[in-house]
Amino acid sequence: MLERSDLAENALQCLHDEDYDRPFNTQALNADTMIFTGGRQGLALDGTWNFCVDLLDTGLRQKWYAMTPEAPEDRTEPWDYDPYAGETVQVPSCWQMQKEKWYFFEGSAWYTRALEAGPLAPGNRRFLRVGAAQYDCKVFVNGQFLGNHYGGSTPFCVEVTEALRDGTNWIMFCVNNARTLDRVPMRNTDWFNYGGIYREVALYETPATVIRDVFVHLADDGIRIAVTADGPATEAEVEIPGLSLSLVIALTSGKGDVTVPARPQLWSPEDPVLYDLSISAGGDRVTDRVGFRTIERRGTEILLNGKPVFLRGISVHEDDATLGKVTSEADLRRRFAHAKELGCNYLRLAHYPHHELAAQIADELGLMLWEEVPVYWAIDFANPATRRDAENQLRELIHRDRNRASVIIWSVGNENPDTDARLEFMKGLADLAKAEDPTRLTSAACLVNHAKLKIEDRLAQHIDVIGLNEYYGWYEENFEELGIIGRNSAPDRPVVISETGADGDSEQGPARGLFSLAYQEEVYERQIETLRGLDYVKGMSPWILYDFRVERRQNPFQRGWNRKGLIAGDKASKKPAFAILAAYYAERARAEAAEAELVPEAGT
Repeated sequence: MLERSDLAENALQCLHDEDYDRPFNTQALNADTMIFTGGRQGLALDGTWNFCVDLLDTGLRQKWYAMTPEAPEDRTEPWDYDPYAGETVQVPSCWQMQKEKWYFFEGSAWYTRALEAGPLAPGNRRFLRVGAAQYDCKVFVNGQFLGNHYGGSTPFCVEVTEALRDGTNWIMFCVNNARTLDRVPMRNTDWFNYGGIYREVALYETPATVIRDVFVHLADDGIRIAVTADGPATEAEVEIPGLSLSLVIALTSGKGDVTVPARPQLWSPEDPVLYDLSISAGGDRVTDRVGFRTIERRGTEILLNGKPVFLRGISVHEDDATLGKVTSEADLRRRFAHAKELGCNYLRLAHYPHHELAAQIADELGLMLWEEVPVYWAIDFANPATRRDAENQLRELIHRDRNRASVIIWSVGNENPDTDARLEFMKGLADLAKAEDPTRLTSAACLVNHAKLKIEDRLAQHIDVIGLNEYYGWYEENFEELGIIGRNSAPDRPVVISETGADGDSEQGPARGLFSLAYQEEVYERQIETLRGLDYVKGMSPWILYDFRVERRQNPFQRGWNRKGLIAGDKASKKPAFAILAAYYAERARAEAAEAELVPEAGT
């Protein structure tokens, strides 16, 4: 279809040019084009969209995005696809969970919907925001290409002020989830490769000035407030009623910041205090709810508000048996309720940015978070394009969540081989995290030399917290090695057991041995007993809260799932190991509370 039409222009090029993607791979939608959306009232574009899978990228070759609605009887060429009719899907959703025929599909897919837009007030602007689309999302409005975004888990915005017209408009997204060697993550991962627009889509209207970024945090001598705006405004007004703060920040070239004296009540898991914040500039207004606390490392200790804290945690994936990566407030609150039931004060959100609601709810409930970008396993560390992708995803995550008191750690990677190229890449990410946000700790899941039983990962000297993934009782045998690793390594900074655990199949598992619930329980008992005597460990986030879907796990007890969850994939059925970990965390919490009573308050 269309190979000889005016749209395609040249049949030979349309069919055979393998450089067709280059004009559409600008990656111009990135951290710099985001807008701050807290408190904004947008027009939700969720719901039914027309949909078509496109394994061969025919749509980009034939310019489907330039097609206009036309009755079948009026067409002069046979169409391979009609963007305005045919199959539909819901947005947000993962296409794998919509129809069985799409379950293992990896490639491009097209989304189309109409948008009725009224006249725009003089000087006003419009922006589309996509919460997340896996992985490369190209945006077209009324046939015009507006840019594309790389990264499957971070939000992006695109200005559509000039592209939208009064009346009926057509929005098209081409979303591609193919695994490639230069993406972050690359081909080989250990979670399911969902595809689609799986977080919310909305249209926002703003004045000529739009507030793009707000960063508010505790400083040595008060509270620092930084604002970035795009437009003619020369000042921003800030209100924090709970602190009786009202001030004006001068904007120079759209940027301004000020540190004001203030003594807010500090946020903590025991008392998660939040303050309402509003910022206005040039008629634009955004709001947020922020908490104030300090997090730092001192030697081998992690200090929250100046006091040592042990991270009683659990790792979680964003996965659902029915919805895939799609989540909701109810789903997130269930997750946090189970974490609270375990006795957690902390969660590791693995291995990519989770929904932004997660950190907002964690702020409210008093749960600390480790957030990370998917620099996972064998990334192409020597490729500048790969590094550009990783840096942008990290910046987007930090800009989205750096006002969340619950977020205490930015993680820059997981289980990467220690090469010179990797060290430069990962050190660069750790430095970037500190440049974008000096108020939080950095980490990564580092590697152990199992021949020497020593942490020899060179990255460990460039991050604040050493993450250690260990699976004694599962992938490794001798639990005593954990103590030897500590003695041989003598780490000068905190170590957190970022992963540990064992599979337990609650549906068809054996009565004993590997993959039995009894064996999983035994592993937790031995793991906990071993950790009791390891002073160098300052926290743990076992793997994992819920069973989750993954292509690589295909033995008779896994059947396409990782079964290391303390709760089955139904997110309801607790395995016996759940109670083992909960009892240990309750024991630690009681001991920490008793110790705190013996420590006098500062100044007494």
